[in-house]
Amino acid sequence: MKRATRVIISGGGTGGHIFPAISIANALKRMEPSCEILFVGATGRMEMEKVPAAGYKIIGLNISGIQRGSIVKNLSLPFKMLGSMRKALQLIADFKPDVVVGVGGYASGPILFAASLKNIPYLIQEQNSYAGVTNKWLGKKASKICVAFDDMDQFFPAANILKTGNPVRKDVVDIAQKHHAGAELLKLDPLKKTILVTGGSLGAGTLNKSIEKHLQDLIAEDVQVIWQTGKFYYKGIVERLGLDYHPNVCILEFLNKMDMAYAAADLIISRAGAGTIAELCLIKKPVILVPSPNVAEDHQTKNAMALVKHHAALLIADRSAEDMLVSEALTLLKDKDRCKTLSENIGKMALPDADHIIAEEVLILAGKGGLREVR
Repeated sequence: MKRATRVIISGGGTGGHIFPAISIANALKRMEPSCEILFVGATGRMEMEKVPAAGYKIIGLNISGIQRGSIVKNLSLPFKMLGSMRKALQLIADFKPDVVVGVGGYASGPILFAASLKNIPYLIQEQNSYAGVTNKWLGKKASKICVAFDDMDQFFPAANILKTGNPVRKDVVDIAQKHHAGAELLKLDPLKKTILVTGGSLGAGTLNKSIEKHLQDLIAEDVQVIWQTGKFYYKGIVERLGLDYHPNVCILEFLNKMDMAYAAADLIISRAGAGTIAELCLIKKPVILVPSPNVAEDHQTKNAMALVKHHAALLIADRSAEDMLVSEALTLLKDKDRCKTLSENIGKMALPDADHIIAEEVLILAGKGGLREVR
């Protein structure tokens, strides 16, 4: 009797890395219930909370990224890297994985490098349309690189690339027949045009400023807003406006029922993280993307442009959003033909079974190919 497949999944730092990692783990467990999975994250980052909540064991590495503008904080980086490498090699020796999966984030580098030193096959799940420095370097020896965008052979060996899309949380994109229920849950009118504004769990300052500045324009057009502010901004906005600012404005720190918000919306305004874009392609609604300028290699702009060039989304630069975003959104809402075109084109870019396809690749690398998911 063969022993159960053992897989290390490494990475995290943001929901955009963590949720795909958990989706891959869940797909592996559906395919091979006896599969043993160990997560490796960065101590103090959100994966240390989210992964155990999903039912998986996680071990943290004491590692962090370069702190811009702080020479003192960066002095400890070489020591953290050496310590993380030692721990990564020890984890490989103790757990004896058949395959290692890297999803991006601080912890991915040491554990994938350790796997390469021990000749253990590893798979990289590159979420963005522009690969980061670490993944480009590690991609040279990766057995498989699973990507979500075209033209990734500029970063990785073409023979090892597989376009799978980004895994998404299935419950979040299940919006069929939920429009009325979503509006009612949020205490909104299901017959009025509604814009969802979301900047992620922490929030996006530019999106919040843009909406707050032009709330009266939205109210004047009798357009409703589901405004997810993020935890950094919620308190200040509520102190300035009050929770019951206007019946058309629903102010929330976080959306626990994202599917209901997606279902209630006619138009979505969002940052351009890879995970969010994967969800929006499956939601199939008109989208305005405002890429964050505060990310490595400006990858959110590149993610957004991958949709824009297929007429699947509109893009407004962060620096222009405060003046242009709301007026562009109101104009788009009135243009039924353009909304229909955007919805159809973004839907064509959806890749719904990424978690299943990636999990299959992991099992193939482990010598367990051919296992099918129990659906």
